[in-house]
Amino acid sequence: MKTERTFVMIKPDGVQRGLVGEVLGRFEKRSMKIVAMKLITISSELAEKHYAEHIGKDFYPSLLEYITAGPVVVTVIEGLDAIQQVRKMVGATQPSKADVGTIRGDFAQDLPMNIIHASDSPASAEREIGLYFTENDIHPYDLDSHKWVFSASGE
Repeated sequence: MKTERTFVMIKPDGVQRGLVGEVLGRFEKRSMKIVAMKLITISSELAEKHYAEHIGKDFYPSLLEYITAGPVVVTVIEGLDAIQQVRKMVGATQPSKADVGTIRGDFAQDLPMNIIHASDSPASAEREIGLYFTENDIHPYDLDSHKWVFSASGE
């Protein structure tokens, strides 16, 4: 396992429903670190860049309308195998297929309002982090508690 960074966005429905602390707390309880965070309202131009891979799909216009409808919280999460771990914690894109215990399985009901977005690969994480943050926005730090979570040998 290696330490990596991933991009996580709490979408407008998550912010409006007051789930920001609950969602971010799950990552922190998993010994992941929030190394960057902003509350923003996404412009149409930024939304088009973020969701460029969906251009031409039937749901694209409604996705852009939804993601620009209100403020979102964008974050960079750092941890061991963060991309894979975060994706597991987030759950399936379709809330009805998300396992209970995942963020979407516990809080979401229907698309597109599925609470959260998380990068699905190292390339996506790098691209998405770059859309929302500069290197100066990211603040790496050590947590004292990690000595009680991770073995010194890395096993």
